[in-house]
Amino acid sequence: MASAVLPSGPQCAAAAVAAAPPGLRLRLLLLLLSAAALIPTGDGQNLFTKDVTVIEGEVATISCQVNKSDDSVIQLLNPNRQTIYFRDFRPLKDSRFQLLNFSSSELKVSLTNVSISDEGRYFCQLYTDPPQESYTTITVLVPPRNLMIDIQKDTAVEGEEIEVNCTAMASKPATTIRWFKGNKELKGKSEVEEWSDMYTVTSQLMLKVHKEDDGVPVICQVEHPAVTGNLQTQRYLEVQYKPQVHIQMTYPLQGLTREGDALELTCEAIGKPQPVMVTWVRVDDEMPQHAVLSGPNLFINNLNKTDNGTYRCEASNIVGKAHSDYMLYVYDSRAGEEGAIRAVDHAVIGGVVAVVVFAMLCLLIILGRYFARHKAPTSLWLQRPLSHHSSPAAVRSDQKQRLQKWKGRDAAERRRRTPGTASH
Repeated sequence: MASAVLPSGPQCAAAAVAAAPPGLRLRLLLLLLSAAALIPTGDGQNLFTKDVTVIEGEVATISCQVNKSDDSVIQLLNPNRQTIYFRDFRPLKDSRFQLLNFSSSELKVSLTNVSISDEGRYFCQLYTDPPQESYTTITVLVPPRNLMIDIQKDTAVEGEEIEVNCTAMASKPATTIRWFKGNKELKGKSEVEEWSDMYTVTSQLMLKVHKEDDGVPVICQVEHPAVTGNLQTQRYLEVQYKPQVHIQMTYPLQGLTREGDALELTCEAIGKPQPVMVTWVRVDDEMPQHAVLSGPNLFINNLNKTDNGTYRCEASNIVGKAHSDYMLYVYDSRAGEEGAIRAVDHAVIGGVVAVVVFAMLCLLIILGRYFARHKAPTSLWLQRPLSHHSSPAAVRSDQKQRLQKWKGRDAAERRRRTPGTASH
């Protein structure tokens, strides 16, 4: 946006009349003549406008505004200096221009269905003495017309590096391209090609793929001022990888292999493409004659010590091959029984110990209650201890007397407690 003073009012008026269609020149000339007598000076007036940015196909609004207006004439010209509006009159035969507001302080015009050819400078002119001019620049944004993603190989092999390209065509300004693998952002290398004020951007991504990338989307996303939301395109990776092998024991269920038992192993192999052949071998030895192979399954009946060894499952596809090993050890037929007997012995011993402990506790409780009710005779012997100078005969005589006395008291106590007994 800029302002300037025109060389002369009459020259501009003459140019406006000359640019008008023949049928409108007379009317425009009369308007100019009537306004010429009233052209005020430009003292204190200020003409201004603002730049406009618009997306292709949308509506641009151009506004010529005047501060401290004194009813000076305002007109709007296109980049080719053709008059779009002179006051509220439109000499230019382009119906996309429509008058939104006209007053002594503003001339506002809308331009619908904007195209790239409408881009440029539009001039606002104020007929004062000297005349004033200000311009506004319309910038047209053009979103990418086409977004394409291309993968060098439709099917890749794990560990291989592939090239992925994304192209955003005919945008203005140039588009910014971002890469994602799933939710992870990756860095690509972009090249910009300009043609007729339009830009085509091509971004290249070098990607090393792994088996985990199979089925993961590679996303090309663009960022552009004319694009709202996410504009993106994607391709799903298809990665081939060699088999992954796992051996599952399906019998015996407890996992203990004993003499005379049967063994069943299942080989599980997953790859892309799916392995078509699964084979069993015995490492460093021949397969037992009584072993039965059925696809991914290995059966060995009536196991014995000679079956001990390492059994290998092998699977392959066009990418490569892989294997998994199972080490077989055959235990004695009584290995499980002896363990069960030992378990039973421990249980019996524990039960016996528990019973003995319970019986001893009961006995101690009974004895304690008995002695609490009946004091032993020997307790009387300690009530009056003899002198340490007493002879053994004297000690025995004293103990005999105490015992007879205790028996007499005990007999009297029993007679007292017994109903119907006569007292003596």
